[in-house]
Amino acid sequence: MLESEDRAGRYLELTGLDADSLRSGLGDPMILASALEFLANHEPDLIRAAEALAVTPEELVAAKDALLS
Repeated sequence: MLESEDRAGRYLELTGLDADSLRSGLGDPMILASALEFLANHEPDLIRAAEALAVTPEELVAAKDALLS
């Protein structure tokens, strides 16, 4: 997600986080879920992230759902 400054800026703006809060919250399931939700809401981003991680988009969505349950 952070490979694109525009995408990263949108995510930070939508969540109200700043870069330091994001870094310090990487172990927080809600922060991780919010990143996955952000990607899931824009299919091209979801597909790019899945390709970069060598997983399917469905696996990323399932991971988000698991973090939220």
